[in-house]
Amino acid sequence: MSQIKLPPLTGALSASLTATGHFGHRDTDAHPPAYTPGYKTSVLRSPQKTLIANYATLSEVTAPVFSPAELGPKDNDLITNFAKDGLPIGERIVVHGFVRDEFGRPVKGALVEVWQANASGRYRHKKDQYLGTLDPNFGGCGRMVTDENGYYVYRTIKPGPYPWRNRINEWRPAHIHYSISGDGWAQRLITQLYFEGDPLIPHCPIIKTIKSEEQIRGLIALMDREQAVPQDSLCYRFDITLRGRRANWFENK
Repeated sequence: MSQIKLPPLTGALSASLTATGHFGHRDTDAHPPAYTPGYKTSVLRSPQKTLIANYATLSEVTAPVFSPAELGPKDNDLITNFAKDGLPIGERIVVHGFVRDEFGRPVKGALVEVWQANASGRYRHKKDQYLGTLDPNFGGCGRMVTDENGYYVYRTIKPGPYPWRNRINEWRPAHIHYSISGDGWAQRLITQLYFEGDPLIPHCPIIKTIKSEEQIRGLIALMDREQAVPQDSLCYRFDITLRGRRANWFENK
């Protein structure tokens, strides 16, 4: 596969919404429970009663239409999109993958937004007071739109781990936050990418809320040596699955 291209943003999209059918039923077994005492902040914000399932309306099966023309030429290049007096410090990486629905169909025109800590594990946020160094040339956020094949790509600095006040001496593994907006709000997904081989992954209380090993593996980006940029950047592959629309009644799995 040779789809990596940086910059500019990849893909050319239609501005019209082509599908407004209903989505398949949500597989609740694929999601961790909302109430997980080991993840302390979930205790106060999680629902304590059974959720009510409503029939999807137009506001769930439709969503805004995104186009690469609306984005800047460096929006998917976190190495240069905030640089002022030089390049950011840290390990340069490329991340790429495909956004597909649960039926294996590409989700074109999906807005993929990412944000992360810098190489020292610190976010560019006024409330982040971790002693890690704040890199003046790294903003830590970017965005891109998937092409006709559901493909996306960006380059960045590999984030560092950092301690957090869940319990004493607990650390978050290196990770990148994702927000994906597909062609219907029912596909909206907030998730995180972790990196293959990180020894902190099995110790993270957030990841421990996920009971399925298969689901955990789905959050781990695998190194893609074939797509590495020689003398420049390693590459990681991270594919994303969203809910799918039912084209036929028998496709409702």
